[in-house]
Formats: sequence, C-alpha cells, structure tokens
Amino acid sequence: MKRVYSLKNQETIDLIFKEKRSVGNSYFAVYTKDHDLSHFKYAISIGRKYGNAVERNLAKRRIRHILSNYKDIMKNMSFVIVVKPSSQELSFVDIKKKLEGLLIKSKLIEKEDVSNA
Repeated sequence: MKRVYSLKNQETIDLIFKEKRSVGNSYFAVYTKDHDLSHFKYAISIGRKYGNAVERNLAKRRIRHILSNYKDIMKNMSFVIVVKPSSQELSFVDIKKKLEGLLIKSKLIEKEDVSNA
C-alpha cells in the first residue's frame, strides 16, 4: 500500500487515541477520528509481547493486505489498529474475519462492502 495512506506523525496518532472513539475485541482494537483528506490514513500498533520482529512484521503485512482491499471504499477517516498478543494464534482467514467485523462496527466500511472485496 502506498505511503500516502500511512500515519507517521506521533502527534497525529496521539490525537486519535485522545479522541477515544474505539471498538475492539480480544484480538484487535480500532481507534478512529475524522479528517479532511479524500482518502483514509492508518497506523498499525503492535507491541513486543506479540513475538519477535519476524512475527510482528508478518502480522502487519497481513493487516496491510486486508486494508488494501478497501482503499477505494474508506474515506475521510484516520484510524489506528492495535494488535493484541492473543491474535498471534489466528490464521489469515480468522484475522480477516475479526478485522472486517471491527471495521464494520467502527463504521469504516459497510457490510455490503465485505462481500464485494
């Protein structure tokens, strides 16, 4: 996914956490905030308790791939996905189901969009 979609500024990420609009389950948490751009911006937060660097990078690549399916759908939102250590036991298909459920719950995507992607 292109760099234009990623949040790199720590101040911006902290503002999203301060807004405290979040949804979550036992595997992920999604914090959201509106912005004025024509596309979405995101960040992925994953702690060291998840595993070694190889496992953390694999998880981030999988999440980026899932989000790339929706880059034409999501607009005007900034969000941070927090990956919890319990998600390490999930397969790619399970990660996709759990994450899509949270994206629907946080109103980033619509239920119909999941079947099309």
